[in-house]
Amino acid sequence: MSKILVADDEALIRRLVCDFLKKSGYETVEAVDGRDAIEKFNADSGIDLVVCDIMMPEYDGWEVTAKIREKSKVPIIVLTARTQEFDELYSFESGADDFVTKPFSPTVLVKRVEALLKRSSKSGTDTSEIISIDSLVINLAAHTVVLNSESVELTAKEYDVLVKLASNPERIYSRDSLLDSIWGVDFTGDSRTVDSHVARLRTKLGEWGNTHLKTVYGAGYKIEVNKP
Repeated sequence: MSKILVADDEALIRRLVCDFLKKSGYETVEAVDGRDAIEKFNADSGIDLVVCDIMMPEYDGWEVTAKIREKSKVPIIVLTARTQEFDELYSFESGADDFVTKPFSPTVLVKRVEALLKRSSKSGTDTSEIISIDSLVINLAAHTVVLNSESVELTAKEYDVLVKLASNPERIYSRDSLLDSIWGVDFTGDSRTVDSHVARLRTKLGEWGNTHLKTVYGAGYKIEVNKP
């Protein structure tokens, strides 16, 4: 049984989410503010996913997400009544895997939880295949990325995008195909989500990213392999 940490200072929202998750067979842990969320996450190594509100006392959801990301790749869904593009982009930059605006459908939220847990489980059971492109090495079994012998810290979604592109170098993936395969067909965001993740990947991968991670205007993205 997967365990979900639900952090929201609104008791009604928190209990609503927990009730729907429990009915779907999940175990839940409740946190009443940002500090409580971090403390409960650190105290329980069995938490498989985090649902986190942005506007909370003590620490906001972005701070909670960033602190969790310092030590874990556990999937994180951010809940918020804020609907500006900045809020969504900053959530992903903080390390969130999904962004859900209030009011929301609890049933759809549970489906997003299921999809994230399924992808997380699959990534943990990959074979020991290694993807190597110049100085970049992706170990699918260990779920690690190494560039020039240095570890690169990526969020779960950034990792998924990189693996998708690197698994088929030179193949062009449209934004819609990346959204469907990585975020799932139920995802209600738009293609800017893909753009923001690719932009962060380029930044984290430095010169390698600028050289190999290419935008094909009007078509999508690809990993370009340098020809000898």
